[in-house]
Amino acid sequence: MERITKDYTDNDISEPFLFIALIVPGIECITGMIGNGFIVTTNAVEWFRSKILSTSDSILTILSCSRLLLQFWLMVENTYSLLFRLSYNQNTTYKAFKVIFMFLTYSNLWFAAWLSVFYCIKIANFTHPLFLKLRWRVTGLMPWLLCLSVLISFFCSLPISKDVYNVYVNTSIPVSSSNAKEKKYFTETNVVNFAIIYNLAIFIPLIMFIFAATLLIISLKRHTLQMKSNATGSRNPSMEAHMGAIKAISFFFLLYIFNFVALMLYMANVLNTNSFGNVLCKIMMAAYPTGHSVLLIFGNPKLRRTWKKLQHNVKFNLKVWK
Repeated sequence: MERITKDYTDNDISEPFLFIALIVPGIECITGMIGNGFIVTTNAVEWFRSKILSTSDSILTILSCSRLLLQFWLMVENTYSLLFRLSYNQNTTYKAFKVIFMFLTYSNLWFAAWLSVFYCIKIANFTHPLFLKLRWRVTGLMPWLLCLSVLISFFCSLPISKDVYNVYVNTSIPVSSSNAKEKKYFTETNVVNFAIIYNLAIFIPLIMFIFAATLLIISLKRHTLQMKSNATGSRNPSMEAHMGAIKAISFFFLLYIFNFVALMLYMANVLNTNSFGNVLCKIMMAAYPTGHSVLLIFGNPKLRRTWKKLQHNVKFNLKVWK
């Protein structure tokens, strides 16, 4: 089956469904925008003060900027598609939304993959000559790799506008037991073309991320076991930090994979627009950048300290205001 055709009417979307489909992803996106905005602001302030920003913080800032744009666009598209269905289901409008969304998504996944690769090369304890050579050169290569990722994302998102989607609206559907007419929205998706474009664009960053995350977990786990065998006390702060890092990376790994699956199902339109599964995909797509930004804030000592200071200042100002 090369094409999937889905259709729905305005009456198929109930008010409770509309409320959940708007509010839950909206809250996730706003939360993620706050978290990513905090990361960008913190690193920007540090750069203005010292005129120096480490490579890891630079990647993190670029990743957070891309996620700000992605979550903003996800929220805009979700709201527009639900509240302005007639305008959204025009070929030009629909394809424009999808192309921009996929460009931001591809860029986001590439940046997240490069961040994982950078952490793996800098933190993981491997003695292979190739690994050591990469550790020496990765800082200088990273700006070029990030720029290349943007170009790849741009060129991979353009084919989405060609032979993947076709949407149209029939405004003359008769309503049973009535002389009235209703609108029916149709979406045709060429799943073969979509699968080729999607997998070619996302395969490399996906493999990069899985490989880097797996190596980093193995290295941290091995180091943790060594510390356990050499430990004399009941608690070792360094060992606890390693265990926390392993849990954080594992959680992000799951988020990344779930987002990959949700994104594929959502963009391929295999689920009905008014189905719970479609809303669940949107929730998962919004949860991925939000969850990772929270992990990054609480896993990064500098960001964690700044966040606690911000919380303290907000609480203090609220008390003064009261």
